[in-house]
Amino acid sequence: MRAPLATLLLGLGLLVSGLAPVRAAEPCPPSPTQHLAMPATRAALAQGRKVKVIAFGSSSTEGAGASGQDRTYPAMLEAGLRAALPEARLMVLNRGRGGEDVDEMMARLEADVITLRPTLVIWQAGANAVLRGMSPEAFSAAMEDGIERLQARGIDVVLMDSQRAPRILSAPRFERFDAALRDLSAHLHVPLFSRAALMEAWAAAGTPAAEMIGPDGLHHNDHGYACLAQALTHAMLDAAGPRRLAGR
Repeated sequence: MRAPLATLLLGLGLLVSGLAPVRAAEPCPPSPTQHLAMPATRAALAQGRKVKVIAFGSSSTEGAGASGQDRTYPAMLEAGLRAALPEARLMVLNRGRGGEDVDEMMARLEADVITLRPTLVIWQAGANAVLRGMSPEAFSAAMEDGIERLQARGIDVVLMDSQRAPRILSAPRFERFDAALRDLSAHLHVPLFSRAALMEAWAAAGTPAAEMIGPDGLHHNDHGYACLAQALTHAMLDAAGPRRLAGR
């Protein structure tokens, strides 16, 4: 038996046009509005074409700290988008690989991303560069090269910065990598979905990082991934526009 609508709205933290994006085991704290520009994805949805989203990155994308593959943020993002857009033909592929920095991601960008001809790439990067002491300048140069290669093929790109976790916050110069991603976003005209802003808003609402970060002090737990996926789903649905359902 289906739960009453009011119960669903409360339990899912519904924010977008009467649609239920992501189910979290516990209610998620309020999240800031983050505006994403995804013209290729928006057009594909409006025209009823297939949409392939690739979540590209390191362990936060692969799902370190999640209790199962269905609890990773890409899996929950796909579930949320499918629930909200039942007529859309879309998939989300997880191409995260734990422990990688941007140079290692660049080495597999062609094989793991470009050859799959995605509509949209969500590129999570920065945490391992911070932890390994990589030069922010080298990080920016490699990311710029990768973003431009994707843009040249008409692929939408959304950047994702690092989580606010104890091991990140204790690392020297972590703020410079956040700044590098903001600068890349502005310079290359690609949107940034900021986990930093997301988690700072959660903290301001009274949700400590310990409720979203696992015991390793770095990766999200199941609740953190669910709330990340929920916030990203809302942002993507907003970017998809009011005529996002094929044939609507």
